[in-house]
Amino acid sequence: MKKLLIAIIVLVLAAGTWLWLRGNGAPPPHPHVLNDATATNTTSGPVVGYIDRQGAHAWQGIPFAAAPVGELRWRAPKPPTGWQEPRPTLQIGPPCPQFTNLLSGGGGRESADGPIDGAEDCLYLNVWAPADARGLPVMVWLHGGGNSIGHGGSYSGDRLAVTENVVVVTINYRLGPLGWFSHPALMTGNALDDSGNYGTLDVVRALEWTRDNIAAFGGDPGNVTLFGESAGARDTLAMMASPLAKGLFHRAIVQSGGYYTATMEEAINFSDDTIAGHRYSGQELVNQLMIDDGLAPDRATAKSRQQDMAAGEIRDYLYAKSSAEILKVFDGGGFGMIDFVGIRADGTVQPEGDAAEVFAGAYNAVPVMLGTNRDEPAIFMVRDPRHTQTRFGFLPRLIDPDAYLAEVKYGALAWKVRGVDDLARLMHEVQPGTVFAYRFDWDEEGSQLGFDLATALGAAHGLEIAFAFGEFNEGMNLGYLYPETDARDQLARSMMRYWANFARDGHPGDGAAPEDARWLAWGESGQRMMILDTAADGGNRMSSDEVKLEQIKTALASDSSIPTTELRCRLYANAFRWQGFDEQEYATLGAEGCDAYPAESFWES
Repeated sequence: MKKLLIAIIVLVLAAGTWLWLRGNGAPPPHPHVLNDATATNTTSGPVVGYIDRQGAHAWQGIPFAAAPVGELRWRAPKPPTGWQEPRPTLQIGPPCPQFTNLLSGGGGRESADGPIDGAEDCLYLNVWAPADARGLPVMVWLHGGGNSIGHGGSYSGDRLAVTENVVVVTINYRLGPLGWFSHPALMTGNALDDSGNYGTLDVVRALEWTRDNIAAFGGDPGNVTLFGESAGARDTLAMMASPLAKGLFHRAIVQSGGYYTATMEEAINFSDDTIAGHRYSGQELVNQLMIDDGLAPDRATAKSRQQDMAAGEIRDYLYAKSSAEILKVFDGGGFGMIDFVGIRADGTVQPEGDAAEVFAGAYNAVPVMLGTNRDEPAIFMVRDPRHTQTRFGFLPRLIDPDAYLAEVKYGALAWKVRGVDDLARLMHEVQPGTVFAYRFDWDEEGSQLGFDLATALGAAHGLEIAFAFGEFNEGMNLGYLYPETDARDQLARSMMRYWANFARDGHPGDGAAPEDARWLAWGESGQRMMILDTAADGGNRMSSDEVKLEQIKTALASDSSIPTTELRCRLYANAFRWQGFDEQEYATLGAEGCDAYPAESFWES
């Protein structure tokens, strides 16, 4: 994709120093020239696109909803305003408002509010289709980025569309507190508008647009696969859970995901209410805005003043704020990602209940592929000064490789439990024979300045995306992270084939190489998952491996290779932060327990 994924860190040799990947070495953009062969009609009006590098017909920046500005901020999306003359679709639409980051384009505009990219008028999508496409499978991509950064224009569907004869769609959706926000003053009595799940509703709206329009681009509206990575994978699971998405898609691919929602109390309440709200709940965000504006000297005064304000006054106050002023409340230091209340179980857009309740019941049980990468956490750890330092100001090294690899190992296993195995067990009971799982193991990045990326990154979070799209240079400009080899290219061909096979008929089938194993459903012949790797490391093969939460906890508690109590506590706190953290278990972990090491100290550092 044209700039990648957030967190991929690469070390580059330049002028005697080493830099994290910034994307400013990207090749000049391919010129997009209107081509009459791409002229087609949508329900809103005619569009004309261009021919992309691999020969796909491409359309960028098609509005799929009305601009969510003014009175439409914090409201369910509406259909776009129509047009009469052919609309050129040569450029992606703006990303939704977010802190400047690699996924947003890395630019940003400096203002009194800090570096912010994007615009609230951001609900656009992009389409790639083979020439003369007709009735082809459709693959709709949801980007990652913690639901607070990123945009669909970072990814190119050109090669995937042409190589595998599918139609590829990438979309934007509202992010952060503009995509998910709830406050009593905004409530109207309309269940969709009051849900707070505006980013989730944007995905539903994009699927509705696809149903109504994709035939004009050569796609089959009756064969739509929704696929996404990280937050996009979580959003894909949210579509499987949402009654509003029923019938709008027919398969799902969940790359490094997991399902968890907040309660409406977490999303709305003050943090000191009997049922505590999140520190950035709707009412707490208003508190902080008032403090920032000098309307209150502290939180207590802001809360008191807010409680005395009429609903209309609060509503007008919020709507008068720019997106930059709202984002300024948050800390965008984590690659631009922010800590906010995301998808909430409102009872209309998203059902109440946790994953065990939702996916054991009446969800949208379509064929599903679930997967994680073997070394998921490494992408977030490699820049952490607790783990990596430089010699002479430019030579990077891991401070304690053994501790680093232990944290990667346990964190990745915990991610596999919540993102694959727990969900697969639940779904298998409801839809046996249509649940598929994988683990991505590729780790052949090589070294930079003597820094072994195969160890520091390995099969880290997000690295599989390049293989699924078949883009290493033109789209993503990451050739230096993915050394050009026949083995790399063969793995990409096989993964694109598995993904596209699944989109065609709900079964990944066989890969592109004769030696590729046939991908079996969860539980078939005692197998559980496909391991995706090059031939030198075992190739694409089935495995019976399955992980359960208690197995990881038992292994961690008894792992004699962990030298210190502090490290054991850190591994537990980070591995089980999102699922399975037990305060009593943590307090008594190992021989000495973890009372001396509050879990929050590891999360905040």
